Parts: sequence; C-alpha cells; structure tokens
Amino acid sequence: MNKIQVDILGLSINPNSQRAYALLLKEVDGTRRLPIVIGEPEAQAIANELEGVRPQRPMTHDLLRNVIEVLGASVKEVVIAELREGTFYAKIVFEYSDLEVDARPSDAIALAVRCNAPLYIDEAIMDEVALRAEDVQEVDDDETREDTDPSAQSTPVEREAPSQPMTERQRLEQELDQAIKVEDYEAAARIRDELQQLDR
Repeated sequence: MNKIQVDILGLSINPNSQRAYALLLKEVDGTRRLPIVIGEPEAQAIANELEGVRPQRPMTHDLLRNVIEVLGASVKEVVIAELREGTFYAKIVFEYSDLEVDARPSDAIALAVRCNAPLYIDEAIMDEVALRAEDVQEVDDDETREDTDPSAQSTPVEREAPSQPMTERQRLEQELDQAIKVEDYEAAARIRDELQQLDR
C-alpha cells in the first residue's frame, strides 16, 4: 500500500449538524486536502490535545495512551487505509510488531496526536476523494474580495450570467464551490462523489 503523510489543518463545525465537525487533513508534500466528518467528543479530544488543554483526570484517549505506554508499547503510525460506502476506516500500527488495530479515524487521530505518531492516508483514497487546495484558496480570495468590495457579493460563477441553462456538472461545481466557501466539507465530499459519478 502506498501511503501519503498528512497533517491536521483544522477543525470546523458542520453547519448542517449541531453534533458533527469536519476535520481537515492536508497533504504534507502536496496541495490536496481531505475532510473527514467526526463527532463532537472526538473533535473536542483532538482540539484539547492540539491546544495543550490538560484535564484533571485522563479522558478516554489519554487513558488509552497511558495503557499503551504502561504495557511497553508505542504507536508507530495511524493510517486511514480504506474507504467503503462513504465511511473511512483507519488502523493503528504499533512499533516493533506486526500488530495493527482497527479504529475509527477520529479515535485513531485523537490517539496519534497524543503519541506524536505520524498520520497517513492510502494514496488511492487521496486520489479518489481529496479536495484541491487551490479550490480552498480560490474561496479565500473570494472572501477577501467580498470583505473589501461591497459590490462583490457572490462567487465568480454566480456573477457570470449564463447564456443557457446550467448543465448538471456546472450546477454541481457551483454547489461544490459554495460548500467549500461555508466550510461544509461533508456536503463538499458528497457533491464531489456526484461529480465523479458523472465521469463514469
């Protein structure tokens, strides 16, 4: 399996759900981004560790790290190794053994940040579902223009009045731009999948 190292770019709340967050991973030696929808407890666990917040007593992922250390083991890496029917599957790989443990990506990543273990994604998954960084950059540029120019109130796609009705692909591309703009990465992933279906 070819794998690509990633870092955590950030966490954002999913505007369509009160209990879900989007964890955005970025390619270390590239420009692609991969959003993963995770629950609120896991998002809080990841954010706490990244921000250096220490609870008075060990939380679940802290406890798991402590158990691993007491047993004399160490986490070598976390790999998001599979994508089946829209669900990501991860594995925790341990040093000096062939032992791999199946885990939800959110739990595996929460553990990885506590153990200073690198994060990887199977290259085939990145090729299939990653978003391009330039898409996100274009959104940032649009937002900057809107902040400085009161007349710029819509995306470039919306400012160009089409001379004919939009095709299905154009409609989906416009919806994808909007989803990225509002950081609704769950919707962006779904729309991206629909665009890929059009290519088949």
